[in-house]
Amino acid sequence: MNTIINPAILQRLPELTAQFATGEPKHVVLDGFLLDEVANKLHEHFPSVDSLKVKRKSLNENKVEDYHFERWDPVFIEVRNAIRSNEFTQWMSSLTGIENLQCPDDALGSGLHQGGQGSFVDVHIDVNFDPKQKLWRRINLLIYLNRHWDEAWGGHLELWDAKMTKVLSRVAPLHNRAILFLTDETSPHGYKAIDVPEGESRKSFYAYYFTEVSDGFKYSDSRFIARPDDGLVRRSATAMKEWAKIRAKRVLKALGVTSLDFQDKNR
Repeated sequence: MNTIINPAILQRLPELTAQFATGEPKHVVLDGFLLDEVANKLHEHFPSVDSLKVKRKSLNENKVEDYHFERWDPVFIEVRNAIRSNEFTQWMSSLTGIENLQCPDDALGSGLHQGGQGSFVDVHIDVNFDPKQKLWRRINLLIYLNRHWDEAWGGHLELWDAKMTKVLSRVAPLHNRAILFLTDETSPHGYKAIDVPEGESRKSFYAYYFTEVSDGFKYSDSRFIARPDDGLVRRSATAMKEWAKIRAKRVLKALGVTSLDFQDKNR
């Protein structure tokens, strides 16, 4: 881990713990998260938009993702191993106050997100359960890898209040900037459509951290939430789509289907 993650970040644990505890919602932004040479190598070898296998395109999102680390430059596995290591997960547990965090070695553990011109993800709540591992999802870590990003292109991660009345924080996806935040019913988040020059894209490395299910767990499915300024038609369409999706997933669950990702065409 010492050859991957910037030791200056790890040494800020007391300061970051205080920031996370008082954040609204609970989050911290970590500039210079990886060693510069590691972040630059990730950017250099980041796979193309077209090569990522899972396509997320609907009324509420337009992005691609993938989690087949064996197909990419070895630096991606090195980073994944560092942020899944016992040393780092213990550091994360100390920072967040959530004991025994772990990052599974599967699609729900870590991977890559990317979006080209017009990419967006509407505000949403994340599902809080891994049905295969039977684990409770608690923390998101996003590492942005956009070496030449201009903030005028947009793509800021918006963290909203639980009642969807205001944006509490807007985080630009600048190169080697990481954000970690609590993911639960109180942390809606998303980003508006980007406007980037030809050849540019919004790139990030994600990792999700889980614990064993314990007291306090209440299942929460993923769902998109309309912004206050969305028009009536869009608000109604989002509500209807999410209602239908959740109903369909309940039926599949009753039939014993635990993997609901049918978009990965090349496993």
